[in-house]
Amino acid sequence: MTDSLQGAGAMVERTGYIDGEPCWADVVAADVPAAQHFYSSVFGWEYSDTGAEFGNYVMCTKDGRIVAGMSPPMPGSEQLPAAWSLYLMSHDLAETSKRIEEHGGKLLVAPMDIPENGRMLFAMDPSGAAFGAWEPGRHTGSQLFDEAGALCWAEVTTREPTVTDFFYHGLFGYSQTRIAGAADAGEEPFDYSSWSLGDADPVAGRLTMTSEWDGVPAHWSVFFATDDTDAAAERAVAAGGRVQHGPFDSPHGRLAVIEDPNGAVFTMISR
Repeated sequence: MTDSLQGAGAMVERTGYIDGEPCWADVVAADVPAAQHFYSSVFGWEYSDTGAEFGNYVMCTKDGRIVAGMSPPMPGSEQLPAAWSLYLMSHDLAETSKRIEEHGGKLLVAPMDIPENGRMLFAMDPSGAAFGAWEPGRHTGSQLFDEAGALCWAEVTTREPTVTDFFYHGLFGYSQTRIAGAADAGEEPFDYSSWSLGDADPVAGRLTMTSEWDGVPAHWSVFFATDDTDAAAERAVAAGGRVQHGPFDSPHGRLAVIEDPNGAVFTMISR
């Protein structure tokens, strides 16, 4: 079960997630000090380095709660582009890794222990989007969710919606609600699905790429909540980032797609 408790100032702290829920996100940054300055400026994050034993992985906190991770590139991967990675909760990584391969995905990093904290794997879905899965130990995921400065949504963007839907349904048993929008003359139709677990509210989404995504590989996008998207976008630019798209209004809130100083992309939203 997903647990929560009421924190200071009516802030809800998450203490657990159910299988299939987005529970954690981390970013690889070639220039960690630049990334720390940027995210402090945008979201007010503070940082705690876990030390050389854990590859100098940094825990990012908001109001004393852990909300995300940050790390320098692993040796040998320095040339890979900076990126945010999403992790889905799994209380049985052995079963999840089995299902990944049975449904056409590929394990990139087999289940491995993170001492005292939990276990992780990293995989690629059949359309090429990479994602992680986390089996909790002491670390149970983001301690805030859908609060300003914390993860609030995630969606996979793909050119193969049928294959992608089949894969994730087989992985976590999501139920699906499809949202298809009519296109204006000369425009491609909008194809979006939300995924839910049982009768609960949607936990993630799937967006079908159109030709405007030419050259962009399939990927998971992470969304962070903010109180004011326009003001946060201005802070992002002042701190060395770039606005790729927006701010703009959507049925679910005001969005902006941001590139941080290292090149990692994320979306912010105010509701």
